[in-house]
Amino acid sequence: MIEQSLTLPCGHPVPNRLCKAAMTEGLADAHDHATAAHRRLYTTWARGGAAILLTGNIMVDRRYLERAGNVVVEDASGLAQLRAWAQSVRDGGGQLWGQISHPGRQCPRLVNLTPLAPSAVQLNAVANFGRPRAATEADIQDVIQRFVTTAGLVQDAGLDGLQIHSAHGYLLSQFLSERTNQRQDQWGGTLANRARLLLEVVRAVRAKVGLRYPISVKLNSSDFVKGGFTLDESVQVVRWLNDAGVDLLEVSGGTYEQLEFFKALPESEVRDSTREREAVFLEYAKSIKAVARMPIMVTGAFAPCPAWRLRWLVDTPTCWAWRAPFAWIPTFPSACSPGKWTDYRCRKTNWCWARAIGAPIAHPTACVP
Repeated sequence: MIEQSLTLPCGHPVPNRLCKAAMTEGLADAHDHATAAHRRLYTTWARGGAAILLTGNIMVDRRYLERAGNVVVEDASGLAQLRAWAQSVRDGGGQLWGQISHPGRQCPRLVNLTPLAPSAVQLNAVANFGRPRAATEADIQDVIQRFVTTAGLVQDAGLDGLQIHSAHGYLLSQFLSERTNQRQDQWGGTLANRARLLLEVVRAVRAKVGLRYPISVKLNSSDFVKGGFTLDESVQVVRWLNDAGVDLLEVSGGTYEQLEFFKALPESEVRDSTREREAVFLEYAKSIKAVARMPIMVTGAFAPCPAWRLRWLVDTPTCWAWRAPFAWIPTFPSACSPGKWTDYRCRKTNWCWARAIGAPIAHPTACVP
């Protein structure tokens, strides 16, 4: 199944079911534009055979970055560089989808001492993050418009699709969680109110890009923290997203306070892990798929294996997304065929990525052979 093509609800074709999940790059230039380094990296990944390459966080507001070196798309100043990035992936045989994002309170203090959030709830990593300020109504409307603007520019630049990031504790995810959203207005309180911003963003973006352009949403199945966004709440949000024009739902989980996909497993568990343990979010994806009308994609701590050993996954996701294998074996998808696979286990040490670029990177798990 992994090699089969897929037509998304909007009519957009995807040649296979394998995706490079988003990994933050930190490669932007001093103007926050994409660079030749993006093109080199993504050309290599594209030649590996994955259908979709998701960018790392493309920020909608340069005042609030996930990290220094993020690409920012809030006006047309970097459009030529964005077009070149998309074309480099297309030339390699893949599709480039832009993941558009606002970090909310998960903006490092070296970028902004007073980040924006639903409520002034301090992130439990005080040394690295400032105390956020609660968004005003004007701030919220500005956020919606910024997502719309960035989405339109991503489409104009020729990227093949986009993903709205509403997971991992970033701003839209913060609004979904009672732990971080303590508002008493139309944007907080009930789940319907807490989901309002995400749904408004999706609807406004859909109105901007039209009916034929693919939109994905990345959604936490759970925050995995006390008082955070839960699986039951995620299932309900998916029901609402069914009617919002979403073409592909990526299921993930965790926040900076609890990054579930970074957890290392003891060696004994790596050898004997059950099917559900092989993909951290698979059991959650089963519940979500039961109500989702759009295709779903699972990301998490898969132990990569040949396509013929992925049959146990067929009944759950429509697509699969990996991070770590692309860091260690950039042409990883082409290895997923009989006679070509080299055994691989991720220890989640960030060692291989640090070796490759001289410093650890924030999001990808990493591996040793």
